[in-house]
Amino acid sequence: MKNSDLEAWGARAAAWSASYLDTLGSRPVRPQTRPGEVRESLPAAPPVDGESIESIFTDFENLVVPHVTNWQHPRFFAYFPSNSSPPSVLAEWLTATLAAQCMLWQTSPAGTEMEVHVLDWLRQMTGIGEGWHGVIQTGAGMATLSAILTAREKALDWAGKEQGLAGQKTLRVYTSLHAHSSVEKAVFLSGIGRENLVKIEADETGAMRADALRAAIAEDRAAGYLPCALVAVVGGTGVGYSDRLDEVLPLAREEGLFTHVDAAWAGSALICPEFRGIAKGIEMADSMVMNPHKWLMTNFDCSAHFVKSVDDLQKTMSITPAYLVTQDADGIQDYSQITMELGRRFRALKLWFVIRAYGVAGLQKIIRDHVAWAEQLAERLGAVPGIELTSPVQLGLFSFRLRPEGTEDGEALDRLNAEFLDAVNGDGTIYLTQTVHEGRYIIRVSIGTTATSQDDIDIAFDTITRLAAPYLKTAT
Repeated sequence: MKNSDLEAWGARAAAWSASYLDTLGSRPVRPQTRPGEVRESLPAAPPVDGESIESIFTDFENLVVPHVTNWQHPRFFAYFPSNSSPPSVLAEWLTATLAAQCMLWQTSPAGTEMEVHVLDWLRQMTGIGEGWHGVIQTGAGMATLSAILTAREKALDWAGKEQGLAGQKTLRVYTSLHAHSSVEKAVFLSGIGRENLVKIEADETGAMRADALRAAIAEDRAAGYLPCALVAVVGGTGVGYSDRLDEVLPLAREEGLFTHVDAAWAGSALICPEFRGIAKGIEMADSMVMNPHKWLMTNFDCSAHFVKSVDDLQKTMSITPAYLVTQDADGIQDYSQITMELGRRFRALKLWFVIRAYGVAGLQKIIRDHVAWAEQLAERLGAVPGIELTSPVQLGLFSFRLRPEGTEDGEALDRLNAEFLDAVNGDGTIYLTQTVHEGRYIIRVSIGTTATSQDDIDIAFDTITRLAAPYLKTAT
């Protein structure tokens, strides 16, 4: 394939992409693929001679597309969204064409300076305050690990990276009961150890109890541990609960803890002033993460990590051999010196395209629609006999379960809901996922895909109630 072939094949790929996105509503959200089916359709050995792009593209359509979960489907209500949009897709094409390696300012001046600037736009859009510096990470897990490593090094006066953790005081990290598993992963990958992650009791609203946090820190100090970090949550993955930052962050600051806020999903909603109450006090944090690839119509991967001290991040992450020094350029940021990755994609370009194409007002409208539709669907489902809402609506997220009249909590009810969820996802019209909340198996509904419309909400209600009917009758 020659460079000149890109024009014709690019046009064909663009036409295919537009058709795919336009027809997603008629496709099942999740394929009914059995394990191993895709590999069985592929040759065991690589081709000796090159094949035509025509042949490869045909196989893409026949062997790949039928076996992907359609994340951009308007009725994808599982997990959290991993969004896309036409301007973001276009930017990804251009990013791939440039194939820039943005590890240093000199390896991509535009990549570096646009990342600085577009993240400052995002800072302004979300109203999180002054004094933040942004870096685009691959995901919230990487941002949280970066924060935990920085907290570790600050607590040990940067002895950990030089001497290792052997012989150092045992560090302790505190987090919410509703924290994402990536927090636990960051704690054990950082060498602090899973046993030293302390999960703080929550109150009836799902928020971390400040008095319980204070007591845990005091108990650990008395036992000879070294408290080093607090990870608070805004929009937890399970049912969307948030910690009260204005209560726990001042306490953490008083105790000398580094603070990180995981707002991976809900952080995007902060572009709407009326939703900022869930993050009241966030300006007191040392670090926070939000994912534009979740709810700001930007292709994965694009995770916005904001920190108050670039110096602390750089002191933790940097290594500067002679070949990684940008010469004759003062006042620039070499992003490879503040991230774990050396090689970096030009991720800022797609965020720049999206913000400019939609405008702040356009992005706000999409998020406001999603929140309104979640409230509407929850209200409609909650009015159906035998369907029980199991958590309040949090932005675009709520949960429910089937609970036929006269049934009690327990394994039998959990099995019924698991079977019902399998039936929903086997139907293919919508896609939902489960979690365990307060010891109960429940079903999550997460509304946030770019293409979702009011019609899709109506289809979701009809599908859930249609498929629930046999289970409710059987149970009674």
